[in-house]
Amino acid sequence: MFFVKIAIISDGFYGERAYETISQEFKTSFIKLEAPKGIFIDEIKINSQVLDNISKFDLLITYILHPDLTQALVEQVHEKVEWIIIGAWRGEGFKKQLIKFGNVTAPENMCDLEKNGNPIFDEFVSKFGRPKIRLKCQENKIVDIEVKRSSPCGATSFVAEEIKGTSIENLPIRAGLKVQHYPCRAPKIRLFSDGECKKDLAANLHKEAFEKALKNIKDA
Repeated sequence: MFFVKIAIISDGFYGERAYETISQEFKTSFIKLEAPKGIFIDEIKINSQVLDNISKFDLLITYILHPDLTQALVEQVHEKVEWIIIGAWRGEGFKKQLIKFGNVTAPENMCDLEKNGNPIFDEFVSKFGRPKIRLKCQENKIVDIEVKRSSPCGATSFVAEEIKGTSIENLPIRAGLKVQHYPCRAPKIRLFSDGECKKDLAANLHKEAFEKALKNIKDA
C-alpha cells in the first residue's frame, strides 16, 4: 500500500465536498487558486511558491472552472506529480489537450474512475471512483451495507444509509433514484457536454453497483 498525498485544487466553486470525503481515507489538502481575470493564457501567472507546494503532492484533483487556469497549472506541474485528475472540464477538444500530457485523466464523471495501471492512481481508485458495495441481508431485508469504493463526492455512503434496513425488492432501481436526491454537482461542471446527463450517469453507476452486490449474494 502506498502513502498517497492528494491535493484538491479549486478556483472557489467546487471541491470542498470531495475534500471532506477523500480526506477520510488519504492525507488530503485543499488549495484555492484565484481565477484569472484575463482572457489569454499568457496573462495567467500562478505564484511560484504555490506551484512548489502543489508539486510536492502525488495526486492532484482539479475542480477549476477557468479552462486557461487549468491548462496553465497542468502544463507547469504535470512532470512533477504522479497523476492529475481533472474533475471539471468543458468540451472534448479541451479534454484532448489535457490528456495528451500522458498522466492526466479527464473523466466524464468522477464516480466513473477505474484503475489504469499507475500505482498511485490505482491506490486512490481502490477507495474512490466507480461505486462498489457489499450487502448483508437477512431473508429479504438489508441489514448492513459496506461501501468498498465510494464516489468522491460521498453519494455512495449517502445511498447506503438511505437504503439500509429496507427490503431488497427493486433495490438497484431505488438506489439509482436515491442518487437523484443527493445534490450531485456534475451537471453544473459539465454545462456544455453532450451525451447522457451526468447525474443520470451517476445514478446508473450506483444502480449497477447494487445489481452486482445482489448477484454476489445469490451466487454465494
